[in-house]
Amino acid sequence: MEGLKCGIEIHQQLEGKKLFCSCPTKLRDDAPHFTICRKIRAVAGEGGIVDIAAHQEQGKDKTFCYEGYHDTTCLVETDSEPPHEVNPEAMYTALQFSTLVNATISPIVQMMRKTVVDGSNTSGFQRTGLIARNGSLDTSEGQVRITNISLEEDACKIISETPEQKIYRLDRLGIPLIEIGTAPDIKSPQQCQEAAKKIGLLLRSLPGVKRGLGTIRQDVNVSISGGTRIEIKGAQDLHQLPLLVELEAKRQTELLRLKEQLIARVGSFNIVDVTEIMKTADSKIIKSTLEKKGKVLGLKLAGFAGILGKELVPGYRVGSELAGRAKILAGVGGIIHSDEYDRDEPKKYGLNVGIICQLEDALQVSTRDAYILVADVESRAKKALEVVYTRVLELYKGVPAEVRKANADGTTSFMRSMPGAARMYPETDVPLIRPDISHLTLPETLDAKIGRYQQDYGISKDLAEFVAKSDKMPLFEEIVTSYPAQKPAFIAETLTSRLLDIKRQYFQDPEKLTDDDFRKLFLYLSQGKIHKDIVVDVLIDMITGKFSVDKYARLGTEEIHKILQDIIHKNPTAPFPALMGISMKQLAGKASGEFISQELKRLLEKGHKG
Repeated sequence: MEGLKCGIEIHQQLEGKKLFCSCPTKLRDDAPHFTICRKIRAVAGEGGIVDIAAHQEQGKDKTFCYEGYHDTTCLVETDSEPPHEVNPEAMYTALQFSTLVNATISPIVQMMRKTVVDGSNTSGFQRTGLIARNGSLDTSEGQVRITNISLEEDACKIISETPEQKIYRLDRLGIPLIEIGTAPDIKSPQQCQEAAKKIGLLLRSLPGVKRGLGTIRQDVNVSISGGTRIEIKGAQDLHQLPLLVELEAKRQTELLRLKEQLIARVGSFNIVDVTEIMKTADSKIIKSTLEKKGKVLGLKLAGFAGILGKELVPGYRVGSELAGRAKILAGVGGIIHSDEYDRDEPKKYGLNVGIICQLEDALQVSTRDAYILVADVESRAKKALEVVYTRVLELYKGVPAEVRKANADGTTSFMRSMPGAARMYPETDVPLIRPDISHLTLPETLDAKIGRYQQDYGISKDLAEFVAKSDKMPLFEEIVTSYPAQKPAFIAETLTSRLLDIKRQYFQDPEKLTDDDFRKLFLYLSQGKIHKDIVVDVLIDMITGKFSVDKYARLGTEEIHKILQDIIHKNPTAPFPALMGISMKQLAGKASGEFISQELKRLLEKGHKG
């Protein structure tokens, strides 16, 4: 992809205690014990400038409420007490990663405050410290430089949001994160995915990192020739990264083309109240707004007919760009624009030809013009049209610098303006740190581990990668060592793919299984008390609390023969497959299918000879 520049930022949560206190890094879903509410305001940095992103957030004038727990959150999280010293285990893990990528470790680490006033941090800033710089990573398309490795605290978990209020949970706030940032060395969507995967494998090699869904997050920076660096937040799905990069590059390409097409100026900013005209519109949105004493305001965009409906990427138009700004910065539900419907046969929003003619007269719109309508409380509607107009003016410049959110379909949506350097300043409550790597030991990397599993245990590459990356990896190595008679592939499948089968096919929760459950399972297998053919049944019984080894204890050969003989006697004319089916049902879990088949054939042959 010509002209593409891409870099990634990866955030990995760490295990143990929080970064600046002794609270556990446990996420909770039970009812909180307390709630506190506050406002957060942006302040000027050391240079005397208020960060633009922080200024926009404060302009929303939201109240932030924080839910916490007396037993797993403390005064540090509520910003009622200064931070404690940095968690040494988290620092050790960050130093391990820095060494793995040959980065230069800072002789002194100064914690910094990064202004964030969207409420996700109770203090109004996030604490972060640069640990190392100038590492590198090899990919199939060339080397990718790692410019920075930082240790920082995770933000609160958002619970709900309205135009007036955001509710957060404090359990995630303060969980240690390693942040890894690369240089814009990535030249293709596929290389972006490869680099992210390799960094992820290195991180998962470290014993101090968390595993599981949501513990690692990727942000992607994308620009093209003539475009601007766009930061895309929350790219959770590694498989989606190439599409995300490709669509963002296309969005920027189309915005640059649009810039060249915009010859006439859009005209002045002039809001028109069209509430009376819209009263007869058969629209739920309009009716609901008017019932709440809201208004419908309009804005003419001279020379913009057909432009708002122009597609930038599949399913995403210029109008979507404007609506994104209005939703985030003004808190409205959306906008209505004239490119959304046919003037002579309108079907959207309950409009008819008569209403549209009145709108065009009130807004002084000609066939070459477009217009925007917003229905909401008057103050929000005005703010929405202001930010829409600002975004329209930016179309003449090309691609504005923004932070955008990754959507499930690979598109992105506006989050906030790109922050600047004004939001960083030193954290004076945390002492300077002098990292010591003299006693640092490095773990086996996941790449090396996957290769060893293939070579030493004879399992496939896919299965080796599956178990090596899972949270059952330490248990796999323990069981393989403890029970050499069991095939490693069988052990790996039991700890990984069989658990997925239990969830998808039997609708049971494998998360309820403990490591001790698996230890018991393989102990009983080695003792011959259960057979591998009924492992899934045993695991389901363990999940549901119905497991008893007596239920699955294998019968002796003599007793099995008696049962098989009885089956043969009661079904004298049944063919072998039918007898086998009856036998498997009656002896379920008592012996393997192979053993039952062998003994049944032997008894049948003996009967024929007799």
